[in-house]
Amino acid sequence: MPVVRAAVCPHPPLLVPEIASGAAPELDDLRAACLAAIEHLSAADRLLVVGSGSTGPASYDGPAGGSFGAYGAPGVRVGSGDPVLPLSLAMGAWLIEQTKVTGLPRSYLAVSADTPPARCLELGREIAGGNDRIGLLVMGDGSARRSEHSPVHLHPRAEIFDTTVAEALDRADTAVLAALDPDLASELQAVGRAPWQVFASALQPDLTGNLTYHAAPYGVGYFVAAFS
Repeated sequence: MPVVRAAVCPHPPLLVPEIASGAAPELDDLRAACLAAIEHLSAADRLLVVGSGSTGPASYDGPAGGSFGAYGAPGVRVGSGDPVLPLSLAMGAWLIEQTKVTGLPRSYLAVSADTPPARCLELGREIAGGNDRIGLLVMGDGSARRSEHSPVHLHPRAEIFDTTVAEALDRADTAVLAALDPDLASELQAVGRAPWQVFASALQPDLTGNLTYHAAPYGVGYFVAAFS
């Protein structure tokens, strides 16, 4: 049973207070939910963070670094190595480093947003086939087209898509996650699709889900869930 605990979180850089500045309190509830879900991974022997990247699959070891300079916070860094982590994984590392599980060994896996579902599911099976007791942290945002104030203009199917994902996470319904349409996810700019599909085949069938956050505060769907 390699995946003994799992958590799903989003990766907006505004979670970092130095980036959010005066708007930081607006995401207090989301930040707290993320940290609580990650603390839940303490039963594992090591952590694996899965998120989206511009290319992939690509693996990174624990010391791999990440920088938030592109988001106006050059002094905020994670890891001790070169800043090679894409945003999703850098945010995962930053969140971990705010919790008690920061001392656990960790590694990272990036999958590109256009990775076919079959390949995502294959990667998940490879994770599930390991021998380590893994705490799996899956970083992924929902649709970026949830409102007129979204990064991209409102799409009529965005809320339905995100609600489907939220309900699947709450029920640990891996079949629904595995069946997400990559073309629709791309149209809705839901960059979490590929990481969620890796998660769908990595999650053990006896783990249950608990959705603790689902909202779109900036017109982007964010979810937090814990699995045990």
